[in-house]
Amino acid sequence: MNLEFKTIESADAISSQILEKAQAKLGLIPNMYAGMANNTALLEGYVSAYESFRAHSGFNPQEQEIVFLSIAFENNCEYCMAAHSFVADNMTKVPLEVTDAIRNNVTITDSKFRALSTFSKQVVEKRGHSSKEDIDAFLSAGYTEQHALGVIAAVGIKTMSNYFNHVFKTPVDKAFQGRVWTKKNSYCIERTLYLQGSLL
Repeated sequence: MNLEFKTIESADAISSQILEKAQAKLGLIPNMYAGMANNTALLEGYVSAYESFRAHSGFNPQEQEIVFLSIAFENNCEYCMAAHSFVADNMTKVPLEVTDAIRNNVTITDSKFRALSTFSKQVVEKRGHSSKEDIDAFLSAGYTEQHALGVIAAVGIKTMSNYFNHVFKTPVDKAFQGRVWTKKNSYCIERTLYLQGSLL
């Protein structure tokens, strides 16, 4: 795409306010926000839904990040995997082994987190056509039907951001580059761990 990143000065009034708020809260304007600001409906819709999820989904901050990371993995969004890994490490304090397990597509040892990640991926993979077995496994891990609806909300939110990043080819911000990710690399790590396990 040939669209340029918007700034607080160049964006329209609504998007400008959102960018200014992001700058104040994060100390930077993420490239994704600056790109989304080319269409206020996209930026405002995304940010509004994202903030509502953070406040009202019923998940704690760690669980929220696990849901977002799992969806971004399934959608192969390199930008969101890097950004949410950064947030997991520095803000929501997801255990490093959990974040890395999602990034590398290996088993999460914590059974409740594993069920949450698995269900989130299944909803994306099956386009919402979750089986009774999928839902029962999620509920058996200690979650509720209301939590299942929260996952659906997260899928909607990440569909906006993941699809935008695919189309816009959003470059990863410098702040997130310590957690750059590609699915190809995660497959190589997964395969290496499998082979190591086979040799033990």
